[in-house]
Amino acid sequence: MIYMLDTADINAIKKAVDLYPLAGVTTNPSIIAKENRPLKAILLDIREVIGKERMLHAQVMGKDAETMLKEAQALRAIDPDIIVKVPVTPQGIKAMKLIHAEGIRITATAILTPQQALMAAMAGAEFLAPYVNRLDNICGDGTAVAAEMAQLIENYNLDAKVLGASFKNVQQVHQLALAGIQSVTIAPEVFDLLLVHPLTDSGVAGFVSDWEGVYGEGTNVLDIL
Repeated sequence: MIYMLDTADINAIKKAVDLYPLAGVTTNPSIIAKENRPLKAILLDIREVIGKERMLHAQVMGKDAETMLKEAQALRAIDPDIIVKVPVTPQGIKAMKLIHAEGIRITATAILTPQQALMAAMAGAEFLAPYVNRLDNICGDGTAVAAEMAQLIENYNLDAKVLGASFKNVQQVHQLALAGIQSVTIAPEVFDLLLVHPLTDSGVAGFVSDWEGVYGEGTNVLDIL
């Protein structure tokens, strides 16, 4: 599983980089707007925290393919390793072809159907991001859509990965993992919950209590070896 964090909050990114096997950070226009700072500064700050080895995704906002291409080039000038997010509109698909031709990596976003994903993959997108929770909210099945996307990738032997996005709970992430989805991007508040269970907490507390009852408070394994 490729885990990514869906945020532009620098403190949340620092925490995740420190604790988790994080492969990258994704952003979108809404996430960027919450920071209320210049886009360039945000992207450079994120890159400084995550290092060169992790992925960074940022989205274009143009309404036509030519503008999206120029935006992708501008983003690439800020960060030569950036992965450009492009929505799966008709102009977005055209933009993907143009951007891919320049060797710029692409994440297709705002995907709600398997056919949108297939078209994006054929246009050169490396990651395909279905909005899982949005599908669930309209009585759709986000997991099933993501699984069908993965099946289409396999059917046509395409060089692309499904990047599950828009999660509101751990169960949605779990269902995608069971379906074999290759990657997910998760908001910090949901990411932290992946490890939460009260019996884990009580089990660890019991270990600590038993240990300290014999060896004393604050001791560790190194102290008694």
